[in-house]
Amino acid sequence: MSQGYIHSLESFGSADGPGVRYIIFFSGCAMRCQFCHNPDTWKMTDGQLMGADELIEKALRYKTYWGPLGGITVSGGEPLMQIDFLLELFTKCKAKGINTCLDTSGNPYNTNPEWHDKFLELMKVTDLVMLDIKHIDPEGHKELTKQPNDNILAMARELSDLGVKMWIRHVLVPERNDKDEYLIKLAEFIKTLKTVERVEVLPYHTLGVHKWETLGIPYELEGIKTPEKERVENARKILGAV
Repeated sequence: MSQGYIHSLESFGSADGPGVRYIIFFSGCAMRCQFCHNPDTWKMTDGQLMGADELIEKALRYKTYWGPLGGITVSGGEPLMQIDFLLELFTKCKAKGINTCLDTSGNPYNTNPEWHDKFLELMKVTDLVMLDIKHIDPEGHKELTKQPNDNILAMARELSDLGVKMWIRHVLVPERNDKDEYLIKLAEFIKTLKTVERVEVLPYHTLGVHKWETLGIPYELEGIKTPEKERVENARKILGAV
């Protein structure tokens, strides 16, 4: 029985998967997204150590509110950084008939057998993956997140091949990823995936800027405002988003 580093818990999530969700926010993330509204989740060991049984017990207190579609969503931070604990948690969830949803950037994905074998086992107990594709352009992705995106796109392809249901999320950031050429390229990529059930466009916001200031981290999107309504609707139309 292992423990995971947990940042926080949310009892009634309505925008993190189908139905009403109990959301477990994992600590730790290797991405450094310029628009991140939770930079306080970056350092894994800043989280609280908790066990899978403890988390499930807490979640089940709210089961009557979930309805037929709800369940547990893990978010972050980046849950795949703690794949051993995540696999234990979701395995125990499925044993109790709990719907499982993974909200991920895909950044830890790799084909090293030791990690990838665990990933394949995890997907057997994962009902839905919400994959946040930050930027379709390789160089643009590195500018926006400080990380490459080739492995993230490879993960999306594998999820499709495995038959794992996906929701694709895309944060629309002015002056970074909101050009039509990028959106069209992303739409073309999404069309190659067989298991995408939903696409969401999330407008960039500045609600987390105070956290950067508190942590003493320079905010690189200073002066960039939230996208105009017309640009958001344009992105949704191109991507076929809800």
